[in-house]
Amino acid sequence: MFSSQTPQTETSQSILEALQRLIDVVAKLRSPEEGCPWDLVQTPETLIPYIIEEAYEVAHAIRSGERDAIAEELGDLLLQVVLQAQIASEYNHFTLEEVASGIAEKLIRRHPHVFSNVNVESIEQVRQNWEQIKAAEKGETPEQTQRLSRKLQRYARTLPPLMAGAKISKKAAAAGLEWENIESVWEKFNEELAEFHEALATEDKEHQQAELGDLLFTLVNIARWYDLDSSAALEGTNQRIVRRIELIEAFADRPLNDYSLEELDRLWDRAKAKLASAPKEDIV
Repeated sequence: MFSSQTPQTETSQSILEALQRLIDVVAKLRSPEEGCPWDLVQTPETLIPYIIEEAYEVAHAIRSGERDAIAEELGDLLLQVVLQAQIASEYNHFTLEEVASGIAEKLIRRHPHVFSNVNVESIEQVRQNWEQIKAAEKGETPEQTQRLSRKLQRYARTLPPLMAGAKISKKAAAAGLEWENIESVWEKFNEELAEFHEALATEDKEHQQAELGDLLFTLVNIARWYDLDSSAALEGTNQRIVRRIELIEAFADRPLNDYSLEELDRLWDRAKAKLASAPKEDIV
């Protein structure tokens, strides 16, 4: 197995010291005697929302291009990795050393064109080798990994729901699971909307959730037919809503819950009009 023979430099030593300091800080936060009450009650499951949130904040910082923000958000995400490993080690499940060693070994195995004598001539060959090695590691045949359901399972398991829905919709359509025309998709939407209304008339929350999911997935399909990005669309709406509320707060001279609904509607319209007339670069 490949092992680096690169001499440890002063820079790499400082990196190791910084990582060890973070590890020590997290261990103290989890210490029953000296730790933080909030950190002590956390479990791998309760930390899931923070992992997702920090990953999104890293992506936002990268898009912004602000180096200080990127570094800060990467630190927050790294904290989640170290914290998960710390909790796991307390229960003798695995350690941070195993996490780091495992991913390093995986990268070496899946890059034989870098760490071994395999020759590749294109990025596509790199991808194919990666998939073949991954299948072998999991005891699967190449045919199994190429099954449509296997790919869709991966999207559903690993991507945010809206993004996964778009991927699943696109791949299923490419395999022939597609409507004949956009009118048929709209008919499906109206059908799902009616079923959602019917579900809301019951007290079965599980059924209501299922019908809401079907309705949302149909909207994702409509977006695909019109070559629209569902995730980008919702992200844009979220940003506009927040911007409008920021303006409403700027216009207000007292707490918002002191206003009547009619007054808030007028403030909302005022904020919406101001944003509509503002240059695009001032809105972003």
